[in-house]
Parts: sequence; C-alpha cells; structure tokens
Amino acid sequence: MKTCVVLDDYQDAALQSADWSRIADRVSVSTVREFLANEDAVVERIGDAEIVCIMRERTPFPASLLDRLPKLKLIVTSGMRNAAIDLAAAQKNGVTVSGTATSGSPPLELTWGLILGLARQIAVENAGFRANGPWQSSVGVDLNGRQLGIIGLGKIGTQMAKVAGAFGMKVVAWSPNLTDERAAAAGVERAASKEALLETSDFVSLHLVLAPSTRGLIGEQELRRMKPEAFLINTARAPIVDQAALIRALEEKWIAGAGLDVFETEPLPAGHPFRTLGNVLATPHLGYVSQNNYRTFFGEGIEDIEAWLDGAPIRTLV
Repeated sequence: MKTCVVLDDYQDAALQSADWSRIADRVSVSTVREFLANEDAVVERIGDAEIVCIMRERTPFPASLLDRLPKLKLIVTSGMRNAAIDLAAAQKNGVTVSGTATSGSPPLELTWGLILGLARQIAVENAGFRANGPWQSSVGVDLNGRQLGIIGLGKIGTQMAKVAGAFGMKVVAWSPNLTDERAAAAGVERAASKEALLETSDFVSLHLVLAPSTRGLIGEQELRRMKPEAFLINTARAPIVDQAALIRALEEKWIAGAGLDVFETEPLPAGHPFRTLGNVLATPHLGYVSQNNYRTFFGEGIEDIEAWLDGAPIRTLV
C-alpha cells in the first residue's frame, strides 16, 4: 500500500472533488489543510509518503527539500507548469512529476470581479451597509468608454479583451513579443509601447508568465506613468510588479487603487500594508480556485497516480 499526502487543501475540498475510491485498495490518502511554513514542517508531515499532490505553487519543492525526501517518487501538480518545483532536482532524485489540465476561466472571472469591485467600491459599500453606515458613500467609475490596458495577450488576456468589449471599453494590449497581427486577431489595438499603454489606460491588467524578462516589469517608473485615477490589477504573479514600489504608489496615491490576488509571500503576513490600505481590493490567491478546476485537478490527479502505479506515467513534466 502506497501513501499519498495532499498538501495545502485549505478548503478541505480534495476528497470531495473526485472519486478517490478508485485507488483506495492501492493508496492510502491523507490531506493537509494548514499551510506548512518551512521545509522542516513539510518533511515532518510528508514522512515516508511516496506520492504528494500539490496545488499550483502553494508549497515549493526546491532541490533542498527534494533531497530530504528519499521515499518520494511522484509529485502531482495542478497545471502543466509549476515554477515552484525544481524539475532537475526531481529528475536527479528519481521523482516523476505529473500535471493536469486547468481552465483559464476562473482567473478571468476573478479578474473582472476585482475590476468591478474597484470601479464600484463594492467592498466599501458592503462594509458600510452591514455596519449601518451612510447610505451610499461613493460614486462609481464607469467601465463603458474607458480604456483597458492588457499586458500579456495570451489565452486569458485575449478573453479579457472579449469581456471588455461587452462592457463597451476600448482595449489596448502590449507584451514584449506582441505583433499587430496577433493584436488584430484578438480584436484589440497594439500599444506602441508599454509606456504608452500605462499612460493612457484607466485599468491595467497583467496576464504574463513570470520569467526573468517579466520580473519587476512594473516598477516605480511604470507606476508613475499611470494616471492618478487609474487602477492596476494583478492576478498573474506578484513579482511582475515591484511590491515596494506598488505599496508606495498606493500610499502616496500615484494611482487610484489596485486589485490583487497574488503576493510574494503567501499566506500574506498579518499587518502587511496590502491588508490595511484602503485603496486595495485583495483576495487570497483565488484565481484558479473554483469547483470545476478542483474537479479537473483532483480527477486528473487520480488518473496520474493510477498511471504511475501501472508503470506508465502520463502528463509528465519530468
């Protein structure tokens, strides 16, 4: 009997999202709801488990951790890309890494939730409503006629543009390799430069993969180029934006506000400025957290485990 540990099951959803009985006679499965803050805690909790299921990048698996888990033989990750796993170290240690499909719809939907929440001050008005505060305290920002600047016109960015059109927004896009042809195919205008997009957009939404070329792409100079009434939305990866510069921009009102779902340290420490700044609307990295995505991840994760047990791993990253 093999042992499988499902890490970071914050919502206690793993065992309800798929039929684990399919492998019950071959694998003993347990879940961990709490966040494991360091490698010692991970090693202690995983123990001699041969299989680990991880959700995106919640728990990193660098070489230093993999070297301490000699019994580990299979990592199943949601998605087919996980920058938090040292794939070379996994291969060196004889660990197979398998992935699953994911949908871009949940992050897309959450991004629009943040945009609408910022534009109409939904969290502020709801808090006042519940506290018997003033009846109406804000004046909403219209989306119709405003410009959405999309940085990163991939699958999610392209869908963002379609939704923006339904709201009557003008859409411009920029990324380092974006061509006029790709922009036209998505029905958007290619910005002449990143700077031009930032200077003219009312909402700027980031949809890039984190890479050396995109780390710190939005820093102090870029934030100062934005309109003081503009909003920045980041549901991609936190390090794409210089976090210290963003905090200062929000504190000093260089921009009107930010919608954030990703952070350099997760869970975000208590007392962090993003938890208290009044012009931040934030969610705890919920972009991909949806019923359908969980069903896909855990369902295909079980398939990955079955295939590995049968000696023919599928959807392998290593």
